Amino acid sequence: MFIRISTLIVIVLCSIMFAAPAQKKDLPRYPYTSDKPLTEPTIFANGSISTGDHETHPAFTPDGKTIYFLKNSPTFNFWTIVVSHFERGRWSTPEVAPFSGQYRDADPFITPDGFRLYFISDRPVAGKTKRDLDIYVMEKTEKGWGEPRNLGAPVNSDSSEWYPTLASDGTIYFGSDRPGGKGRTDIYRCRFVDGKYAEPENLGDAINTPAEEFEPFIAPDQSYLLFMAGGRPDGLGGLDIYVSYNRDASWTKAVNIGDKINSSGNEYSPKVSPDGRYFFWSSTRGFGRKPLDKRLTYEELMDKLRSAGNGLGDIYQIDIGALNLDRP
Repeated sequence: MFIRISTLIVIVLCSIMFAAPAQKKDLPRYPYTSDKPLTEPTIFANGSISTGDHETHPAFTPDGKTIYFLKNSPTFNFWTIVVSHFERGRWSTPEVAPFSGQYRDADPFITPDGFRLYFISDRPVAGKTKRDLDIYVMEKTEKGWGEPRNLGAPVNSDSSEWYPTLASDGTIYFGSDRPGGKGRTDIYRCRFVDGKYAEPENLGDAINTPAEEFEPFIAPDQSYLLFMAGGRPDGLGGLDIYVSYNRDASWTKAVNIGDKINSSGNEYSPKVSPDGRYFFWSSTRGFGRKPLDKRLTYEELMDKLRSAGNGLGDIYQIDIGALNLDRP
């Protein structure tokens, strides 16, 4: 009896010891998966994706192995979509995306099934020069992305549209400075009904104000909305990220997401990773906003000025739990 009980105890202890690692091992691992908790803002892929250049607006393919993002002019008035692939344990040197490099292209968004890529551009339409920005979409083919297609009305207008993101039912959310809004720029959505987009809906007073609201990220189930806004009295920097929740088909009053994410700089491009574990965004936070711990040599100064974290613009990553989202 004693031997049988001892044997049983050993079996139970072994089961406990090996159960937790097995569960952890079963979790899918993506190239952006961190080996340790990311409870503070962390520069993503320091030195390969985030460098001393102006990088913003990341968008991953569903497997996380390809990232599209922006390389911008220092003045942020020309944007180019570039692409990098995770190969042999590292991110490849970025290349200009095949559909970008000539016009102002920005705000890539890839659908969860990986079949469509949306972005904005000022490229000509029907041979006519455009001064405003429109939303485009490309379909996945056997040879890569197909030709960019302008979404047209009612999504696009004679004014500019920014930052398209889609819910799982096809509803598209975007920013626009079209007439009739509550401020200079507002957030809108167009439902996808019977194979086409319905007329745009302004998201209303809970989201939009006389200030500027744009760059919305909508949860796939539309339970919450993260967006970028500027000029609000509760702002911590030039541009901050806010959150609103969908409660019984109504949006709660948007609130500043706080100084864990927002800084005295500008925060851009809120995105949740394909696996839902991480929050990605872009920020111009840098090392010069408070005194340094020690005097820099010239070599150290130049290294800081030419590296990620110099305040020009970098892509950041943090555990989704750090946002304390009130998600169902």
